[in-house]
Amino acid sequence: VQLVESGGGLVQAGGSLRLSCGVSGSINWINAMAWFRQAPGMQREPVAVVSSGGTTYYVDSVKGRFSISRDNAKNTLYLQMSSLKPEDTAMYYCAAYRGGTGPTYVHYTPKNFYEYDYWGQGTQVTVSS
Repeated sequence: VQLVESGGGLVQAGGSLRLSCGVSGSINWINAMAWFRQAPGMQREPVAVVSSGGTTYYVDSVKGRFSISRDNAKNTLYLQMSSLKPEDTAMYYCAAYRGGTGPTYVHYTPKNFYEYDYWGQGTQVTVSS
């Protein structure tokens, strides 16, 4: 399984970007997908997570500004980012969590990086002030 991110770049504060994560093969068997980010010298943090059942999680700092979505037909995960701030500057990573079968996993939104099975290489987002 390969995850490939795109859509990063340099944007001014207040601007918008949409990140995409293409997955080789079907994502129907993936229970949750997430966007993490990591700034230099900082720990990797979960930005947004979407479960197979559509349940979402956002870190407090991006609530109301970012939106995560997945298109199973296109095997693609998205992150729409608006009202960007300099503190959003980081490398953004796409991740996929297999989990298991059954209702327990449908709405589970894992928030720890070690729970994820697959990772992309990352795409840089830089927000200038």
